[in-house]
Amino acid sequence: MKFTKQNFFFLVGGMIIYVVDIGVDFWVASRYFCQGQYSWSILILCFRGLSSIVTQIFSYEWFKNDWEGTDTGKLKLVFLVHLFHCGIFIRYWFALKYGCQAAFKQTRSRGASEADPSNSIPKQAIDAVTDINMLRVFKTFLETTPQLFLQIYILMERGKTNFYQYVAIIMSFCGISLSMVDYQISLRKSLPDKSEFRVLSKFMYLFYKLLTITSWMLSFSLITLLSVRISVILLMFLWTCGFTWTLKQHTTFCKSKKMEYLYRTVVGIILIFSFFNIKGRRTKVCISIYYATHTLVTLGILFVYMFWKPSIIKEICFKIVSILTVLCLVLGILFLVVYYSHFHPTTYYRPQACSDEVDGAAGQKDRMKSGRFHNFLMQ
Repeated sequence: MKFTKQNFFFLVGGMIIYVVDIGVDFWVASRYFCQGQYSWSILILCFRGLSSIVTQIFSYEWFKNDWEGTDTGKLKLVFLVHLFHCGIFIRYWFALKYGCQAAFKQTRSRGASEADPSNSIPKQAIDAVTDINMLRVFKTFLETTPQLFLQIYILMERGKTNFYQYVAIIMSFCGISLSMVDYQISLRKSLPDKSEFRVLSKFMYLFYKLLTITSWMLSFSLITLLSVRISVILLMFLWTCGFTWTLKQHTTFCKSKKMEYLYRTVVGIILIFSFFNIKGRRTKVCISIYYATHTLVTLGILFVYMFWKPSIIKEICFKIVSILTVLCLVLGILFLVVYYSHFHPTTYYRPQACSDEVDGAAGQKDRMKSGRFHNFLMQ
């Protein structure tokens, strides 16, 4: 396992964008509030608050699991920091500390032998960055993606734009892009049976995710313009389907049942926006059904407009949005096919690596041997 200087600079850049994103959220929310758009302002803050609460809960649980049997006083201090929603910065501190040592100074911690790579500084740096990227995936689909949907809907509904709206949209795209790519980089560094994530693979994967998510956001914006009630019902239906499917997979990501149900709830939300592989198995059939359903729903929304409000079809705005929706969907699926055909690793977990000792609670207990990615996969 290697942690390079490039990985370190990506880590620093990700932290800067994370902090800037927080500032942009509060700035945009304040602008809407000053304009009397209280509902938009509250929604933005609710997305931010929900994602922060969930990520703090998972972050603290992971610290508690990793530090099991250690000094309780240190754990109480960590709990207090998480209580004030600053837990992610502790993780960034550890990641920067180990990352700097791995990339610029030393390769092994003191007293670690060559025969015990589990204690190496690069491994500790990779583990720290892995946890951060997992939390950022949660944040992406609990806050960044819903905010992107909200900003697109506001632009389409009001018909005029402001500078801060463009900033919010750009930051959302940057957040989604970095989260997706960093996740895949960490995945391949953490799991020895995954091949290296090369530059072309990164772009293929990035375009596949961004284009399919953008098409989905445009589709939902159209149906929300038509009827907010129908949009909410559709979102709840999709979440119910995702949550039910997660229950049937009998996931074992968390040690406690309460945390496992919270995890499944979050996965249900993620499945609304993008495909999520929660068991590390081959997903050719599942991903085909998933995006075939997305295609049918997208086309269904466009046909609903044709029969429900045929007068709007003549408007230039609807034509542009419809073309962008279909174009992003087609290109996104094209990148998906190319990525899985030529750039996705063909080897998944070996059968012996998927035993109960790895996939269950015992696997999480020995963090250095398996890592959390054995129970957390997204394709």
